[in-house]
Amino acid sequence: MKGTIIPMRTPESVIFTNMCMVYDNAGNVLVEDRVDPDWPGIAFPGGHVENGESFTDAAIREVFEETGLTASKLSLCVIKDWTRDDGVRYIVLLYKTSTYEGELKSSDEGEVFWTPLSSISDKKLASNMDIMLKVFLDDDISEHFFCKENDKWVEVLK
Repeated sequence: MKGTIIPMRTPESVIFTNMCMVYDNAGNVLVEDRVDPDWPGIAFPGGHVENGESFTDAAIREVFEETGLTASKLSLCVIKDWTRDDGVRYIVLLYKTSTYEGELKSSDEGEVFWTPLSSISDKKLASNMDIMLKVFLDDDISEHFFCKENDKWVEVLK
């Protein structure tokens, strides 16, 4: 429309993180038994994206730092996101790959080991990892979104 002024939107403050499901061709996944008291339990490796770092490079770096393996050919499979109470949007880019090399070694973040995907639910999973497993494995899901309704968090899978 001629002469219409479109107001500028205020940019969101965002934190970008990642997680990567590394799997082999024998039905196993690489997991980390996290020691972080804020999010303990079995999860996949991942962490924060550094300023100026590509999202994929950040996931590759995090996998290496936490497992000793160099991952490649990562596929972005899902975006997990929510807005924290302080107004900052938290975005987790979920990747998966079966391409890796190197020697497995644990880090200060927790012990890493291979486990059958079929029995991962028997382990003490980190909070929400049961839902995250579903989104990693279901090709029809592209977003794992949290929103607040009546002061309660609601999960939406899209």
